[in-house]
Amino acid sequence: MAVNQVFKRKYSKEEKRESESFMSGVLVLSISTVIVKIIGLAYKIPMISYLGAEGMGYFNSAYEIYAMLCVISTAGLPVALSMLVSACRERGDWLRIQHLKRSAMALFCLMGVVGSASMILFSNRIADGIGNPDAALCMVAIAPALLCVCISSAFRGYFQGFNQMAPTAVSQLIEALGKLVFGILLAIWALSRGWELPAVSAAAIMGISLGTLISTLYLACVHSLDQHKRARFLQKTAEPNKKGASLALLVRIAIPITLSSAVLSVTRLFDMALIMKRLQFQGMSALEANRIYGTYTTMAVPIFSLIPALITPVSLALVPQLSAAIEGKSVQNQQSVIERSMKLTTMFSIPAGIGISVYAKNAILLLFPTEKAAAEVAAPLLAMLGPSIFFSGMITTTNAMLQSFRRETMTIVSMVIGACVKVVSAYILIGNPAIGAMGAPISTFLCNGIIMVLNLFYLRKCFSGGRIPIGLGKVFYKPLLGASLAVFASIPVYIGILRVTERESIAFLMAVGVSVILYLLLVLLLKVVTKEDLSLLPRSEFIKKQR
Repeated sequence: MAVNQVFKRKYSKEEKRESESFMSGVLVLSISTVIVKIIGLAYKIPMISYLGAEGMGYFNSAYEIYAMLCVISTAGLPVALSMLVSACRERGDWLRIQHLKRSAMALFCLMGVVGSASMILFSNRIADGIGNPDAALCMVAIAPALLCVCISSAFRGYFQGFNQMAPTAVSQLIEALGKLVFGILLAIWALSRGWELPAVSAAAIMGISLGTLISTLYLACVHSLDQHKRARFLQKTAEPNKKGASLALLVRIAIPITLSSAVLSVTRLFDMALIMKRLQFQGMSALEANRIYGTYTTMAVPIFSLIPALITPVSLALVPQLSAAIEGKSVQNQQSVIERSMKLTTMFSIPAGIGISVYAKNAILLLFPTEKAAAEVAAPLLAMLGPSIFFSGMITTTNAMLQSFRRETMTIVSMVIGACVKVVSAYILIGNPAIGAMGAPISTFLCNGIIMVLNLFYLRKCFSGGRIPIGLGKVFYKPLLGASLAVFASIPVYIGILRVTERESIAFLMAVGVSVILYLLLVLLLKVVTKEDLSLLPRSEFIKKQR
């Protein structure tokens, strides 16, 4: 009890700064995510020149399998670990936190070994099953990354439970930089040796394995230093045997979260197989279908995924904060965290979705200026994906909320229903010669829209009176109005500058700049962001003192 009391007093100050730490965690992870995404796009630009659309088809086929296994292995346990660590921190139960961490690490290592071994042993069968047999070597090259990611996820979930987002942010940066540097160097090396394209793609994707390895080593070092600082809390303290109970609790919470996350990952796998096979059903060759898939996944999907990835920091910071508020039975804190997280989600996702739909081709050509033919194929697909950005962001945030309320099974139901809509609509639409590959983003729109509506419906049941305690105007309507005005007001600017310079990239960047400035002004004018929100930003007190 003495240990717990000391521990609880140590973190009593954190309890008084829940809102501030929420915003700080979001800011740290958001900055990291932006940099990581920029590095990711910088990685794909030279890669498509080295590998071409065909080589990127092999690369992305293996990466989708890896991503699916990552979700199955790591989606639920880090979230469950952060939830339980946060709740134990609220109670001051330090010993249970130690058992939770050890149980999670053992389980993660086991899952990583099984996943990596399966990917290596069954690479040929998996590649044949998705209709892209030459991608087998890429799957072998990326398989070790799965073990490293599993171990990293255990560390990240533990740190996030303490609202320590910096280790996660830094490890993401290390992983992205490792992928960029090693991937490009290995691709150049393989090309210089005259390897065939599938082998060059495998060499390039091996950079991901090396990047995740270095990231894991960093987290292990940070954890070792962190444990050394906390060691005094455990001196002269007997630890009861809670390991089995901790493992069972972790698994019980993690399984529904994993299943709900895995559903969308599996549907992306179906998406890949459907694009490949349904386009071939129309009479297209396997090579041409692979090129279209490579173009879609290399140009359209990464740009589409950029903004939803920025919402992930909101959900990572949201889970421990909301879990602590629920544990403390503070309805006011629950309402505050929910409204701010939804507000942040809509403020990012709504203008991004509208902007990408309007300027899809310009965004692609800015990143891939030499791939004009491929951009013609990818631009309409990206434009169709634009509206789904809002849905995708809201799914991430509402999933985190339902998980914090221990309503994980509700997310499974909504995900399964959405996935069924996705698969059926993609099968029908892609197989229609008049629609073709455009059926993929259309089916994504239908899938994500249904999931978001169902999540909001289920979230209402978590509150008395069946009403989510948020201001709908600030959260939805005002950001939509401000974003629409800002984006469409930038179109005349784009046209005017284009007539003067005749350079689309300059006109596009100027139009985006005008749109962003106008949107920020409208956000303040419409009072989407309040003085209270601004006061929660990190260092705000320091700034006030300087004034």
